[in-house]
Amino acid sequence: MADFKRKTLQLSSGKQIKLFGNSMAIGKSLELGEGYRPNILACNDGVSESNSLASVHNPFRLTRDELIELADYNIQLWMDLKKNIYKYGIDNPMIFEMELPPQNKLTKPGPKKNGPEGEGKKIASPKSDDKL
Repeated sequence: MADFKRKTLQLSSGKQIKLFGNSMAIGKSLELGEGYRPNILACNDGVSESNSLASVHNPFRLTRDELIELADYNIQLWMDLKKNIYKYGIDNPMIFEMELPPQNKLTKPGPKKNGPEGEGKKIASPKSDDKL
């Protein structure tokens, strides 16, 4: 199981990843990065000008249920990443849920043409005065 100590992520394989901050983040596109700005919910450890005791920094005044919802959202993103890695492997950009640039721009197909000159049956559109 991975462990995070002294700004180092230690994996069970023995690999260590040095980080600048103290947390990792996952974005909606399932890309990973460092989330080193604890600006949503954090511990104010009292090392500020006021030298007060440690307290919770909650600038958005999130409620318990809102924080649980935020946790569930992030857990789901991690689960989606895990599912995509199993499905596509680690070298396929399909693991990320983002719009990739189209390889070939296809034009919207037009109506099918019937007959040698493209003349087909005309479909009558309902008139506004043909009410039931």
